[in-house]
Amino acid sequence: MGIDVTEFQVEGMSCQHCVAAVTRSIHEIDADAKVQVDLEHGKVIVASTETIDALREAIDEAGYTVLSAKTE
Repeated sequence: MGIDVTEFQVEGMSCQHCVAAVTRSIHEIDADAKVQVDLEHGKVIVASTETIDALREAIDEAGYTVLSAKTE
């Protein structure tokens, strides 16, 4: 399984604690994932071998709502 880059539009992130919570949750399922969080635009960009569904669930478990997701 290769590495896919997925962009999530996420609602509810507003501070560095949010960045840390989302990043930590994703790293719990894929320690090697590369995570970029853009608070201003409400985006989380993840390069990972995990499925979109698994990544979406990790973001949800961190307490945030995924509005959309697309693989680049």
